[in-house]
Amino acid sequence: MLWIEKYRPKSFEEIRGQDHVVSHLKRAARSGDIPHLLLTGPPGTGKSVAVECLAYQLYGERMAENMTVIQTADLFEQGKKYLEGDERYGHLYQREQSLLSNFKNIVRWYASIRPLDSDFRIIVFEGASAMTREAQQGIRRIMERYSRTCRFIFVTSRPSALIPAISSRCLPFFFVPVESRVVGDHLHAILASEFGDTSPLSDDDTDLIVQAAAGDMRKAVVLLQVSTGEECLGNLIRCSQTETGQIAQAALTAVSTSDMISAVRRFETLMIEYGLTSREVLHEFRTAVRREYNDPRLSIAIADTDYTLTHGNNEYLQLNAMLARIIAEVFS
Repeated sequence: MLWIEKYRPKSFEEIRGQDHVVSHLKRAARSGDIPHLLLTGPPGTGKSVAVECLAYQLYGERMAENMTVIQTADLFEQGKKYLEGDERYGHLYQREQSLLSNFKNIVRWYASIRPLDSDFRIIVFEGASAMTREAQQGIRRIMERYSRTCRFIFVTSRPSALIPAISSRCLPFFFVPVESRVVGDHLHAILASEFGDTSPLSDDDTDLIVQAAAGDMRKAVVLLQVSTGEECLGNLIRCSQTETGQIAQAALTAVSTSDMISAVRRFETLMIEYGLTSREVLHEFRTAVRREYNDPRLSIAIADTDYTLTHGNNEYLQLNAMLARIIAEVFS
């Protein structure tokens, strides 16, 4: 069994590292009423788990009847194929209509369902940033019509992708990256539960997992389980590196040899072929840098670029300028 499921929090008390947000959600659940919500923050920080705990505290055993979760990222990436393959939408899907029309009909149908032993039901949009502007406009009108008997919860790592008409109607909660100390304590607790006093990992191995996870509790637990396998013992870096991380590592290698053209091509691959945003590319590159170098000039160049990107400048130009600066200041 996957440890991320086995040790998935079942109540608010089991959510780690989000005390401020959890306290507000618990208070709202106790009151028996909540507004529309916007839960944002990096992956693996507890957003989806918090929604499940909130729904269970509101509805108890009636949670399944009163909560609908729509995986909007999968829906808008796969289109009608996703609707055709999901039995939940079999009675709602209409082949002759567009994806947008089907999506709005599905949301409207679930929003109109009478709540069971409650004043309202919940619709959760996982990966809400994947919705098109037209889809969001349609949801806005549905929110206005069914706000008395339905609450909408939007879960996303990119709140800026939501139109103001939706975000302004929601109470926002930000889930911060989980502190390294909290992640480490949780990993040690899992190891104690699984292996007792005979853990196959040393404290140094666990610390390396904590650093590789970078505040992502889900990633930390996945890496922990993978690292206890024989094929990954002693080679955590290889096992923990994603495909995009390997490309970022290749870009760093190119920079270290002053190969500007190769580094730029790898950054473009991450953005064009893998669909990463400029900030996500910068995160992958920073992770590779932290693994191999301890040079303040690198940190300053990355930080300056991160700041510049927040002000909406041309992302390709700014990333290329960073690579040129690093080559000139560090590796020339």
